[in-house]
Amino acid sequence: MGSFSELIKNFDKTRDYVRDFFIYGFKVRSEFNRKSSRTYDDEKRRAESWLDGFFRYVNTPRGKQAAITLDSGRIYENPLYKAYYSKSFTDNDIKLHFMITDILADFPEGLCVREVTEKLLDRYGEFFDEQTVRNKLKEYAAEGIYISIRKGKKDLFALSPDTPAGLFEKFPGLINAVKFFSESSEFGVVGNSILRAAGIKNDIFLNKHSYIVHTLEDEILLALTENISRKRFIRITNFGKSGSCEFRGIPLKIYVSCRTGRRYLIMYLPDRKRFCSFRLDYIKTVSDMGECPEFDETARDLAKNEDKAFGVSFGGSRDWGGRVKIVFRADEEREKHIIDRLYREKRSGRVERTGENLFTYTGEFFDTNEMMSWLKSFTGRIVSVSGLGDYAEKRLRSDIVRMKKMYSDCFPEKEG
Repeated sequence: MGSFSELIKNFDKTRDYVRDFFIYGFKVRSEFNRKSSRTYDDEKRRAESWLDGFFRYVNTPRGKQAAITLDSGRIYENPLYKAYYSKSFTDNDIKLHFMITDILADFPEGLCVREVTEKLLDRYGEFFDEQTVRNKLKEYAAEGIYISIRKGKKDLFALSPDTPAGLFEKFPGLINAVKFFSESSEFGVVGNSILRAAGIKNDIFLNKHSYIVHTLEDEILLALTENISRKRFIRITNFGKSGSCEFRGIPLKIYVSCRTGRRYLIMYLPDRKRFCSFRLDYIKTVSDMGECPEFDETARDLAKNEDKAFGVSFGGSRDWGGRVKIVFRADEEREKHIIDRLYREKRSGRVERTGENLFTYTGEFFDTNEMMSWLKSFTGRIVSVSGLGDYAEKRLRSDIVRMKKMYSDCFPEKEG
């Protein structure tokens, strides 16, 4: 029977489990039916080791529920970064890492593949074929650990002169910039890796609203932004509650919700002839499908449509969209903050004063369902609504009726 190890070979699998703890939360062991119970136990133990002190357990009739809970405004380092430092390696990987680095430290002018292979045998008595050594040298050159120098017909490899300690000494103030970057939302693990290499920790910056789970999406985000910048077709594998589905299309933009912090890919699907949004935390893989000649034209089409998107949805049914007209009531003397909020949060809509203490909001949107949370935050100030569409209007009225009943039950009117 295989023993448990905190090291991982497949980051995608661990990403799925940690995402389930974070996004869905409070699941019991029996609800993780994608793999065996033993796999669930191993993944939970790994997550517990990375997130020590942040796991919460609740005993219920269904079983012991596990979730992750923390206050991001009180932590100086995203604990999920540890997942990136848990990758497993082979014996040859670890041997070549130290041996080649030690050899190149004595030859700042660089060595070719054959010379490195010979010195591995002479110095350490270890025989490796040249292709294995070449692959490791190229891998580390791509990572920036080594540099490749073209000399005649040979490629020489040498240690990179750029080290975190050297750069921090050369550029005063850089260390604080890296500390800040290490806790930024996109690719902060890069800054954290630099700090770790220099033996430094962030002890300055805290983020009150930090979405630490974003780091689980950074590999996906990197692949998407690379394909967007190179104007490529892509294929994504999207994971949902009903299983995995593949979509082929043109990636155009990354949207970030200012309300939830979730990140979305906006992609044009030629088969459906429409724009769609996909949550990054649901995307499992991204594959390059070749050059996209119509990328620029499609991007211009998106720009024309963006004003009609209240959020990230470009509609999915004829009943979802409409030309909206909403009348709000706000006291112009005592509730200026409400009026300011209307103008500030109108997005692509338009706000006009249409009477004493009356303000009318108009706009045309693909998906009026996305307005619900915003609209219901003005409950008690809504005079009239039109153009939401049947589904959204029924949903709004139903929610208001339910809320009225809820408060009536909690605070019954006194008799007499």
